Amino acid sequence: MAVTDNIVIAHRGASGYLPEHTLAGYAMAYALGADYIEPDLVSTRDGELICCHDIHLDRTTDVAMRYPGRARGDGRWYAADFTLAEIKTLQARERVDEHGARVFPGRFDANAHGFAVPAFTELLDLIAALNRQSGRRVGVYPETKSPEFHGAEGLALEPTLLATLAEYGYTGPDARVFVQSFSPTNLRLMRQEMSSELPMIQLIGDTALEAEWITPAGLDAIATYANGIGPDKSLIVAGNGALVHNAHERGLLVHPYTFRADQLGDGYPDLAAELAAYYFDYGVDGVFTDFCDVAVQLLHPAPTAGFMRPARAS
Repeated sequence: MAVTDNIVIAHRGASGYLPEHTLAGYAMAYALGADYIEPDLVSTRDGELICCHDIHLDRTTDVAMRYPGRARGDGRWYAADFTLAEIKTLQARERVDEHGARVFPGRFDANAHGFAVPAFTELLDLIAALNRQSGRRVGVYPETKSPEFHGAEGLALEPTLLATLAEYGYTGPDARVFVQSFSPTNLRLMRQEMSSELPMIQLIGDTALEAEWITPAGLDAIATYANGIGPDKSLIVAGNGALVHNAHERGLLVHPYTFRADQLGDGYPDLAAELAAYYFDYGVDGVFTDFCDVAVQLLHPAPTAGFMRPARAS
């Protein structure tokens, strides 16, 4: 199969193999050949960005055991109530649900130790060091999590994120970064009020509220402040690929989520078959996947896959 310009986005790192949002998981995703590493970002009480799937710590760390008296009234432990130093005392682990059951039972040992919650700067340092070592140009694909919550807490994500990215050389429209968010307000603020030229992606969920966003008028609006969309993959299937065509007509990239070997779409025998349908039949520009090695092997069959695989200009 010929090499393409499609990209592989490591969703929360190599989260199909190692606990999500850990330096080990990010490093494994890099070694498996991902083009972009995706961290979710939330803020600590002292204004530091950390890599964590949501504003709570209790589903992916041992915070309840280490700080039993620090939950809010809703029974949840919020990253915004802890300093970075305190969060660095926590053990990261495989995700559990509200009942304590593992969300993905067949994945990494939920009781394993040795994983910490990374600061965003630690991930950026890791990518920079690996890029120097390998000669590749792997990028970063951060998501701002719950920006409205952070604003209300006096911990606005936007200025800290843009300043941190600039410090690491991510500036201008050609930077190896995509800034993503479910919040149009968040992206508009960075693009229009803060004058950021960084590539931006509007995430779109499969909800009635977001249905308007995938109409022609909705896509026209998104094109005024973003470079692409990151839709729930079901939205592409529902329209038999029309969303991809309509987005491309407006110059928007399409990066659907989330592709998992242990959570396949209907009718696919394995993850490679599902990915092939989206890349080659629907024509998407990239995918978010927990199993980036499968996507890399599909697009770049060995021996070009892996740590030393040259990055493309996309």
